[in-house]
Amino acid sequence: MRQPRAPRGSRRGSPQLRLRVGFVVIAMTLSVFGARLVQLQGLDPNSYAAMAAAEGLVKVDLPAERGDILDRNGKPLAGSIDGLMVVADPAMTAERAPELARFLYQRLDVDYVTTLNRLREQGSRFEYIARRVPATKATEVVDAAERRGFEGLDTRRDPLRDYPAGDVAANLVGFMGTDEPLAGLERTFDGLLAGTDGSARYEVGGGNRIPLGESTVTDPVDGQDLRTTLDLDLQWYTQRVLGQTVEGARGDSGFAVVMDSRTGELLAVADYPTFDANDPTSSPKADLGSRAMQDVYEPGSVEKVLTVSSLIDLGLVTPRTRIVVPPQLQREDRPINDWFPHGTIHLTLAGVIAKSSNIGTVLAADKFEQGQLYDYLRDFGLGRRTDIGVRGETQGLLPDGSAWTHQMQDRIAFGQSLSVNGVQMAAAVNTIANDGVRVSPSLVQGEATTGDGDVVGTDTTTKRRVISTGAAHDTARMMERVVDPDVGVAPGAAVPGYRVAGKTGTAQRVGEECGCYDGTFTVSFAGFAPADDPRFTIYVVVQNPRNGGGGGSVGGPAFAKIMSYALQRYGVPPTDTKPSRLPVEW
Repeated sequence: MRQPRAPRGSRRGSPQLRLRVGFVVIAMTLSVFGARLVQLQGLDPNSYAAMAAAEGLVKVDLPAERGDILDRNGKPLAGSIDGLMVVADPAMTAERAPELARFLYQRLDVDYVTTLNRLREQGSRFEYIARRVPATKATEVVDAAERRGFEGLDTRRDPLRDYPAGDVAANLVGFMGTDEPLAGLERTFDGLLAGTDGSARYEVGGGNRIPLGESTVTDPVDGQDLRTTLDLDLQWYTQRVLGQTVEGARGDSGFAVVMDSRTGELLAVADYPTFDANDPTSSPKADLGSRAMQDVYEPGSVEKVLTVSSLIDLGLVTPRTRIVVPPQLQREDRPINDWFPHGTIHLTLAGVIAKSSNIGTVLAADKFEQGQLYDYLRDFGLGRRTDIGVRGETQGLLPDGSAWTHQMQDRIAFGQSLSVNGVQMAAAVNTIANDGVRVSPSLVQGEATTGDGDVVGTDTTTKRRVISTGAAHDTARMMERVVDPDVGVAPGAAVPGYRVAGKTGTAQRVGEECGCYDGTFTVSFAGFAPADDPRFTIYVVVQNPRNGGGGGSVGGPAFAKIMSYALQRYGVPPTDTKPSRLPVEW
């Protein structure tokens, strides 16, 4: 039987009813969203901002790996090893922050209050707790925290600075603080070594990273290596000999410089006392720099070779020039004496150097015209920084030529009334070794830019002729007589099988408190070998020896040990020529 049909009006009204219901539902939904928006933006923004942060983006730094500092052969003086940072998620650590902060203070030696605040930081999902922690230690701390029920700690890659050579060249290399370099080459060349940190941003939800959430990574750019001119093994040996020398002389401190005579490259710059770059805070502040670059002192009689070589270059004297040396020389209001008592003696200029006579040097220097010695000393590099890339380098003190009196020239001629730094003086003596041409010293191979914008290194080496080749050779022959056991004052500086040229120095020291000579001394020895074909120039200085020794007895033997090691290490053969026999008396 056929079913009866519905009325026509009923079928037409059904779609309209459904449409009306749909509009009502949409309107109600929009009202709910609108009310929610008003609540979020106007009624309770702080609480909901915290909720959004818990489900938002986290930014993490990606540390760049710092470049290595290397010796000339590529051996590391400073490098980066695996390290970790310990980080926290305050959303998970805030509840037990005091207890966790105490735990971290005990395990990581971090500041308790700072750590507590970071563990409680509102609205943050990422806080640094400790930086550059050895990987093993960081992992152990986080694991131990988890075993105690603490949540929210984690680790991230954070390279740690390491100094595998310990105290070797620490005076030059310097060291790092927690977040920045604090001294030495680390600080001077930070722009080269540091690189550029990267960063990562990623989305978190419920305390965890969302695998397919928003993620942006900027990769770090690692720093570049800095290769120095230093020879790690020679530096180590030089430091050990220097330490033994200072201790044996009961001195306050000392330094030693080893320079390649031909290139000016510094193969070793040693200080004593020094420090372990891995633990600099355990040493006094005075030991953390480079005395060879930062100490100011009078060079004493080593300066005499600059004086006499200048006279020879001017054609005013020769090694055989005869000088009558009285027991004492009266000049204006004060006398000049020699370090040894004597009557009237007859010395050649070579004898003046061999015996280190102040009086003989002053009498020879009388031949200078006004300003000539000053000009030569400036050309030798005195009174100017070497600018090799060591922060805090002193320029020394060479009084302006216009201020020189006759009495001042007398004192400067034998090494008083002026001051130098160690590398500066080594480079000056090296000018004689290098046939009269001053080659600027260098500490960096190639070139590198300092934090002050100066470009330094072997690629920027300069050369300038100061004295003639003949004057340099004549001076070297006179310096050979200094180590002659029959006539010289420093036979302990001789190196068996090699011709050695050298000069002793003993100078009064100016006390910091009184600004006057305080009764202490600087003793030194500078020289080069082989004397007739120099390969290395070495300068050893000891401050305030208390054993009564001078430049020959204290500095000479140290020079001989270091020079012997350097000649053997670099395979330099003896020249097999006869040593100088210039007459010292007449």
